[in-house]
Amino acid sequence: MDGDWLKLPLILLYSILFLVIGVTVVLAAVGKSLGIRKLYINTLILIFEFGKTKIERYEKERGHREPRESECQDDSDKPADKPTKENGEKTLIQRDIAIDAFQGIHIPSNRADYDLTNLKKEFHISDIMYFAKCGVEAIIEDDVTKCFSAEELRTWNFLTRTTHGHQFISVRLTVLWCLGCLFRYLFLPFRLILLCIGLGWLLFSTAVIGVLPDIPLRRQLNRYASLVCHRILCRACSAVVTYHGRENMVKNGICVANHTSPLDVIILSCDNCYSLVGQRHGGFLGLVMKLLARTADHIYFERSEVKDRFIVAKRLREHVEDKNKLPILIFPEGTCINNTSVMMFKKGSFEVSDTIYPVAIKYDKRFGDAFWNSSKMGMVQHIFDLLTSWALVAEVWYLPPMHRSENESAVDFANRVKKEIARQGGLVDLSWDGQLKRMKAKESWKSKAQDDFSKILKVE
Repeated sequence: MDGDWLKLPLILLYSILFLVIGVTVVLAAVGKSLGIRKLYINTLILIFEFGKTKIERYEKERGHREPRESECQDDSDKPADKPTKENGEKTLIQRDIAIDAFQGIHIPSNRADYDLTNLKKEFHISDIMYFAKCGVEAIIEDDVTKCFSAEELRTWNFLTRTTHGHQFISVRLTVLWCLGCLFRYLFLPFRLILLCIGLGWLLFSTAVIGVLPDIPLRRQLNRYASLVCHRILCRACSAVVTYHGRENMVKNGICVANHTSPLDVIILSCDNCYSLVGQRHGGFLGLVMKLLARTADHIYFERSEVKDRFIVAKRLREHVEDKNKLPILIFPEGTCINNTSVMMFKKGSFEVSDTIYPVAIKYDKRFGDAFWNSSKMGMVQHIFDLLTSWALVAEVWYLPPMHRSENESAVDFANRVKKEIARQGGLVDLSWDGQLKRMKAKESWKSKAQDDFSKILKVE
């Protein structure tokens, strides 16, 4: 009899858990929400603001207590303000470079012997030091490799792994951190159950729909099954996604977006159904790709195989010409960037179609880091980090379709689309190739600066 009373709370707990999971799955299936996640996000924002105020007050008080070396110095000895970039971001150094807008040649601004009219000058042995200085500046203020690491937060979000060197400030903040850690990891089983349900639905639906003939019914079932699957997976991450410009959503053709994580596919597939183009992967991600390939015409390739590029281009053209097939989702950067920048778009997809549907994705880093650094962690570790974060908050902008102009090259068209995505998402537009994460700089890139400099030398 006593044992039955002990089992009662456990039975009640399981009943509540399965009820919540059932309601969550049903709401995900019909694409509805009770607004609980938005209330949760707003509550987190209030907690973050409280923590920010406490930390700022602590740093201000500590600054008043600690003696300042500048008080013992004359005004002439005070260090100058730190240089800033055009966007207001603090930099370590002031790079003394003037850029000729017409030629794109880097010219030191303090050299009077440059003839800017015809860009011809006499060679000086000191020019060697200028290139050496530019190299040192590039190492100190590197705009490329920092795109492949987690973005730094300006304020603490009560996640230890996103703030290094945090120290004790107050009892209240410590208690909040402990409660937050307890909440996130106690909530982990619920998220894992939703993840398993989403993957189980993917396995079941693709197995059933995959044996059906290619008829309109199969396409309708595939669309509904895909939406349900990805919405459940989003619920597992407590995702709150805001979509803008749905009237511009692609129905047929090529859709391109900036790339932060494989999770980008889930975010976009909660609102539409796509065929994917991407590199083959192994492990857990490879398994998911194989399941998806059962019901839709996805295009996977090996980046190292040259012949695959021609096959992909051919299949892309055939896919776009078939109006009955799903729109194609492509990430032209070819790798994951930390959602601060947009790097060079590969021109392949822009050669296939003259009409492109751009999409900009921006994550709110305060609630968790969506960036997947594939060189440092596997897909399972990345998923675990997401499931133990606060939430996944993102905004998606469907931009108006962009058309290739007459006599416009595929490269120029790709750069124009990239610029528009960066502008809408508030990202930095970089011209560097994202594959620098995996390979060394090409010799042609290294020699370009030398060639540009040689063109402006006076030759007798």
